[in-house]
Amino acid sequence: MKPKPKSQRATAPASRPGRRLWLFRLTALCLPLLLLAALETGLRLGGYGFDPHFFKPLNIGGQDYLIDNPDFSYSFFPRETARNPGELRMRAVKPPGTVRIFVFGESAAMGDPEPAYGPARYLEAQLRWKYPNTKFEIVNTAFTAINSHVILPIARECARESGDLWILYLGNNEMVGPFGAATVFGRQAPPLPYVRVATAIQRARTGQLFTALARKISGQTAKSTAWGGMQMFLDRQIAPDNPLKENVYRNFQSNLDDILRAGLRSGARIVLNTVAVNLKDCPPFASSTNLTLTPAERARFEQFYAEAERNAAGSNFVAAARSCAAAAQLDPHCAALQYLWGENLLRQNDIPEAREHLQLACDDDALPFRADSRLNGLIRSADQKLAGDRLVLFDAAQALAAGTPDGICCRETFYEHVHFDFDGAYRLGLAWAQQVERLLPAGAAAEGRGWASPEDCVRRLGLTDWNRELIFTHMLGRLRLPPFSSQPNNAGLMQDLRTRISRLQAQMTPAAAATAENNFKQIIQKWPEDFLLDENFALFLQATGDLTQSVAEWRRIHELMPQDYLPDFQIGRMLGARQQWTEAETDLRLAAQLRPGLTEAWFELGNVLASQGKFEAALADYKVARAQRPQDAQTILRIGLVQARLNRHAEASECYREASRLEPENWEPHFELGGELDAAGQLDSAREEFAAAARLNPGNARAHFNFGVLLAKQGRYVEAEREFAEALRLDPGYQNAGDSLAKVRLLRQHSTKN
Repeated sequence: MKPKPKSQRATAPASRPGRRLWLFRLTALCLPLLLLAALETGLRLGGYGFDPHFFKPLNIGGQDYLIDNPDFSYSFFPRETARNPGELRMRAVKPPGTVRIFVFGESAAMGDPEPAYGPARYLEAQLRWKYPNTKFEIVNTAFTAINSHVILPIARECARESGDLWILYLGNNEMVGPFGAATVFGRQAPPLPYVRVATAIQRARTGQLFTALARKISGQTAKSTAWGGMQMFLDRQIAPDNPLKENVYRNFQSNLDDILRAGLRSGARIVLNTVAVNLKDCPPFASSTNLTLTPAERARFEQFYAEAERNAAGSNFVAAARSCAAAAQLDPHCAALQYLWGENLLRQNDIPEAREHLQLACDDDALPFRADSRLNGLIRSADQKLAGDRLVLFDAAQALAAGTPDGICCRETFYEHVHFDFDGAYRLGLAWAQQVERLLPAGAAAEGRGWASPEDCVRRLGLTDWNRELIFTHMLGRLRLPPFSSQPNNAGLMQDLRTRISRLQAQMTPAAAATAENNFKQIIQKWPEDFLLDENFALFLQATGDLTQSVAEWRRIHELMPQDYLPDFQIGRMLGARQQWTEAETDLRLAAQLRPGLTEAWFELGNVLASQGKFEAALADYKVARAQRPQDAQTILRIGLVQARLNRHAEASECYREASRLEPENWEPHFELGGELDAAGQLDSAREEFAAAARLNPGNARAHFNFGVLLAKQGRYVEAEREFAEALRLDPGYQNAGDSLAKVRLLRQHSTKN
């Protein structure tokens, strides 16, 4: 055998350490991955974390369905402020002959304030009216506070679920939703790669663990408060020229393109909408200030603005517009100025110019809760980029504006800034149906009649005067809160709602209730699986006082939607009203288990327990509610009432003071605090609180009586006599008031003689 060269013999042994080195490197590289995989597996087996998918499977009545996953949004929101998808269900496998339509968007597409009467429901009513022999399945995936970052993963899941048509109506929350420029939910307007990595990490249990640990170490968990509505954003105002807005526009364009591609690749046909907002009757929520102005320039701006307001008040609209133009030379991006300018042009019937300035007021709003013209422009350009016969652009903003008196979207369409009233929801639902008709599969055959009228839809959806009143009352409560309460036309909007409620109440007769109930029963018999229709009926029965039948209807809804917390919650409330405490507590606990973040369930549990004298247990549930909504005055008031029953009077008094601070117009905290101060011998302070209670609730006999008692204690007999007399006038059978009135008159006469 020929010997190897010396050089080869010398290098052969050295190759073994090289192989070992590479093996070590490979092991070092793989070990962290193996450890992470092991940790991920262990966390999943141990039940840690949340399921990040939008849909989850559930067997209902022997059938496999996909339902909403309430934990889905934890990938985008802190748990304390997370919004949840609305209750939905669809067959896990689409039945033959069914046309499945997915709706994507935010609260406006969802149908806020009541999804049962939103645009998607009117769409469903129209399609079922004109195509009675075709099975339509409308799956509304929209929900509150989300934006395109959240909608994209929803769309990708829906792309696997045999959708025939997609309807996209999104853009209102791009600036304020997750990763927006004015968001309260985390980092503001980061680059898109950061967003994609951050949300991908949240899909793994390991990522969820590390995120939770990071929040705890940084103290973010302790600082977090529960969802507080639009009030949460008041200190997140953003200037029109803030560069973060450019990041938002870029991210929206990329997300929208990806959503559309997901739909087109799935084989679905898509109706892409521009977004309509209230331009005419929604003043900007906040205006930024041009910080580059000198003090002299700022003074001139304020002078021109004040002149514009004075001229407008005097109906000199031409002069007012001139003053606005002069002010705009100094600060063109002041949203309030642009709105004032637009109003004065509108009063001159200069519609095109007025529309332009009202749009600028929306675009420059420092609290950007409305889709602006840039976002709508990106929606239009997306259609041009991906043009094809399976993608249709519907200019909803223009179409809805065309149906208004001035051609500008206003309160004839919206309750406030973006949420549709009944007429607006009907018109958008009809427009969607007309667009969908062009894209339906060949097998769908129309009945040969036109589209349903508003009255036909009202009957189909179970929209009664009682249901309308519930929604109007809810909207009144919303308009009382910031940022709506600070809008200059707020009082007029609220009065309009009160007038509408009064008109409804005049029509709510026993005969009308009987007709409405009969209609409900007929429609439910025809559409027995429409759980939203059943909910409308159950709420109607509650409103008309038929609690027994309402409870039975909510039980039926629970069978249709066993994952839904609402039936248990409503049943618990009604049983509590009937003083069936044990049963009420059981149902409310079930609701809280299904939706732990449902503050109202914990609040009602506290009420039920307090009514039974279980004060410590009630306090525990009230405290859960307060932790979720630290600024809720009613919860704090109830905690005070329970503390007083437990003889913790200092704590009770502090709660009453806090409740009064948070809700200055509520008489009850003043009334209760007055009682505490009276018992503590602080008569002057007690008198002030009782005086406030009587002033805030002048129709309450007890408030006047207690105020009178304090006045009498301090020898102020004339004033006390007046309060006792008022209490007796309000309640002629109020014996204590009558006795006290007689006594104080004697005391006054005696003091006069002396």
